[in-house]
Amino acid sequence: MSTREQCPYRDGAVVIDSAFKADAPARYARLRRSGPIHPAEFHLGLKGWVVVGHDLAREALTHPALLKDATPAAEALAAAGYVLHQPRVGLGARMMEADPPEHTRLRRLASAAFTPRRTAELAPRIERIAHDLIDALPPSGEADLVEAFNAPLPATVIAELLGIPREHHLAFRRWSGQALQVSSPEHRPALAGLHGLLAGLIADKRRHPQDDLLSALVAVRDEENGRLSEEELVGTAMMLVVAGHESTVNLLGNAVLALLRHPEQLRLLRERPGLMPGAVEEFLRYDTSVERSTSRYAARDVILGGVPIPRGGMVVVALGSAGHDAPHAAGTDPALLDVTRPNPRHLAFGHGIHYCLGAPLARLETAIALRTLLTRVPELELAVPVDSLDWIGSGIIRGVLSLPVRYRVA
Repeated sequence: MSTREQCPYRDGAVVIDSAFKADAPARYARLRRSGPIHPAEFHLGLKGWVVVGHDLAREALTHPALLKDATPAAEALAAAGYVLHQPRVGLGARMMEADPPEHTRLRRLASAAFTPRRTAELAPRIERIAHDLIDALPPSGEADLVEAFNAPLPATVIAELLGIPREHHLAFRRWSGQALQVSSPEHRPALAGLHGLLAGLIADKRRHPQDDLLSALVAVRDEENGRLSEEELVGTAMMLVVAGHESTVNLLGNAVLALLRHPEQLRLLRERPGLMPGAVEEFLRYDTSVERSTSRYAARDVILGGVPIPRGGMVVVALGSAGHDAPHAAGTDPALLDVTRPNPRHLAFGHGIHYCLGAPLARLETAIALRTLLTRVPELELAVPVDSLDWIGSGIIRGVLSLPVRYRVA
């Protein structure tokens, strides 16, 4: 076993820190070999359990006693620096932290943003944005693909969908990228900046409604006599930013990196572009961008995978790990990238009532972006050693901070 695969422990709990995240596939593989659930220490020293096995992950994500309500864990959270039941700037206006019926009410409003029809209508615009970004690549033949392509594509799509004016796009991209890096000093300022931008735009859309999603959310809120509070309205918009943007940025980066590390799969996908829909599912399985679920808390004492979880215990599901433990077709190795894999099974978008709202848009953007990139850029390679790449160090998102490449545009 390599040194990189060794998982550090503290007081019997595996420590999920920046070093763990940078080497997450190998670390989770080692954990799976010794069981589907393990004691873990997360950000700010929070203790809980991490589920790494596929079947137990599905059970945990739908377990009736594992809820988003953190009240049973109030004392532990307060000791770690969290304060419950007080207004705070966050992502999702409690949608990501809510249980039914509150979650049902909030999700019903937000789900209008990602209907199959609305998503399909975005395809031509996504393709145009992808071509424009490739046209704008530096003529030197070297660039950071995250900065030049992966980040601006979904950021532009969700900004236009929400109705964010072009002059705010750069700030929007910066804040949305920093908002999920919970241990970064930029985390809270980014949340505040994103919150302020969206709150100001919502006030403007109320005075001057337009044909965009923010205006539609304002109309629903006002027509329903305030059933959605103003803070919930802003938070819902913030959640849509995450659901429709940040996960796709890193899914694209992880997919391109996986192809560059597996040139035979890259060649196969260039030769057979019809494989792209299934290949996207394989990228989601192989190295998904949403590495872990948001936290759940035991509403009562429960047994999960044979492990007793006391009331208030925190449970997190390793979504990326589950994809390497799912049942696969005979003769296929889940550790390998295979763009021809039949029916790649994964939990990249979660499972149950909290299944990701942005899944249809993420799939569409990834397929169009990769197809355009592989068609327009016939020569593409890493410009630095793989081991020198820096990964996002905290939070639930997995991805490289930059992806330096050399290329030739056709």
